[in-house]
Amino acid sequence: MADQDPVFQIQRVYLKEASLEQPNSPAILLEQEQPSVDIQLGVEATPVAEGIYEVAVTATVHTKIKERTVFLVEAKQAGIFEIRNLEEEQLGQIMGIACPQIVYPYLRGNVADLIQRAGFPPVHLSEINFQAMYEQQRSEAAAAPAGTLPQ
Repeated sequence: MADQDPVFQIQRVYLKEASLEQPNSPAILLEQEQPSVDIQLGVEATPVAEGIYEVAVTATVHTKIKERTVFLVEAKQAGIFEIRNLEEEQLGQIMGIACPQIVYPYLRGNVADLIQRAGFPPVHLSEINFQAMYEQQRSEAAAAPAGTLPQ
């Protein structure tokens, strides 16, 4: 029965994508006004092979002064996880809560580093309660009419 025991192992954590744009530099760097910061986060899980999944957390940080972009950072940090012998609901929770919690600190560090290397004060992404995020997505999916995709 040993081959039926639940398995959860991290295979690798890596930066999958990163981009930084400063479309209005250098002129906007002379502005004295404080920029507004909009941060969007997302989680996606993709099967790679039998019992192997890629879980990625994405962040988009868009700073603007009035309607002009100061900088736009998009980054995707991913992990490859071996997950076997779990019930479907447990599998969803592991990929929606536990895996993002492992990957997210790497994303936070990479985003702050990228912004700082671009010459700006670092933007530190706040801690995220992935369990609350997962439960909210599940309740929204349950409330959506059949046949529609969640936004």
